[in-house]
Amino acid sequence: MTDRELQIKSVFLRKRLLHYIYMAKAGHTGGSLSCIDILNVLYNRVLRVDPTDFKNPDRDRYIQSKGHSVEALYVTLADRGFFPESDLETLCQYQSHYIGHPTKKVNGVEQNTGALGHGLPLCLGEAIAAKLDGKTHRVFTLLGDGELPEGSNWEAFLCAAHYKLDHLYAILDYNKQQITGNNDEVMNTASVRQKLETFGWAVKEVDGHHVAQLTEALNKEPFQKGKPNFIIAHTVKGKGVSYMEGNLKWHHGVPTPDEYELAQSELCKAETLI
Repeated sequence: MTDRELQIKSVFLRKRLLHYIYMAKAGHTGGSLSCIDILNVLYNRVLRVDPTDFKNPDRDRYIQSKGHSVEALYVTLADRGFFPESDLETLCQYQSHYIGHPTKKVNGVEQNTGALGHGLPLCLGEAIAAKLDGKTHRVFTLLGDGELPEGSNWEAFLCAAHYKLDHLYAILDYNKQQITGNNDEVMNTASVRQKLETFGWAVKEVDGHHVAQLTEALNKEPFQKGKPNFIIAHTVKGKGVSYMEGNLKWHHGVPTPDEYELAQSELCKAETLI
């Protein structure tokens, strides 16, 4: 898949996740739009996973720590064939497996997540187990920048460096906003790079909407031998929809019929310009 094809795929996935949020009348819109390019690159260029053999012990592991942006994960998994996309018509309905946070009842989901600060520690355990078993698969997680203040993350940062887990990759969806405000106002964690390097991680910074930069960073094994890998992906919350971009209202929000039509129109236009 070329860079252009992958860019078009990102627009398609944005349209689909907005569709299901609109139909379900629930969803974390802004954060799903900001991380979709990351998931697109992971599942179409990086992860060694097979939808028909998801329990293969040699597969790469991906755990979505920012579980509230599950709509982005669902549409990406559906597009890769982990389940029929028609399943998402039940999103957030009674007794549906497709709920507002990832659950292992959905094919392609490694772990239940949603409580902030849990994804990285889970990946830490996966990475230690792989090292003890002599396995060569890699372990990936996607963190939201609003969950960085959770103490469990910093314990995991220390532990991963101590055990030299250079097959562990943590990706930060760095849109610089969370539910109650900008990060520097709610709980300032800057400078993220300086902190992580001090903790013993190898760090790269990329444009989180640039598929070539994401591909180069995520396919490098490892950034520095003996150090876990941290990717700061600079993103825009609500990316792709003009009235959602950088607007805190859309951390969790459902568009009105007119807003939905405008969003889809903008995305269709963006697709033609690629």
